[in-house]
Amino acid sequence: MPNIKSAKKRVKVNKTKAAANKARKSNLKTVIKKAELAAANHAADKEEVIKFAIKRVDQACAKNLLHKNNAARKKSHLAKLLNA
Repeated sequence: MPNIKSAKKRVKVNKTKAAANKARKSNLKTVIKKAELAAANHAADKEEVIKFAIKRVDQACAKNLLHKNNAARKKSHLAKLLNA
């Protein structure tokens, strides 16, 4: 455990931010899986679900959860599912 007051605060802040990032990343994975499942099952709302997933990937990239190239790759994969 750190001795300096500012270092103690950083530990608390980092713990809080790590928990928030973990929740966001988990939600992103869930949304992507739902989109892939909708595409595989030719669901009626396939287009809606995939567009929502692409939006969430963009948001994750904006929040620095994903690298921009990783986000682009995921979006490309989802777009390919949408057009197939």
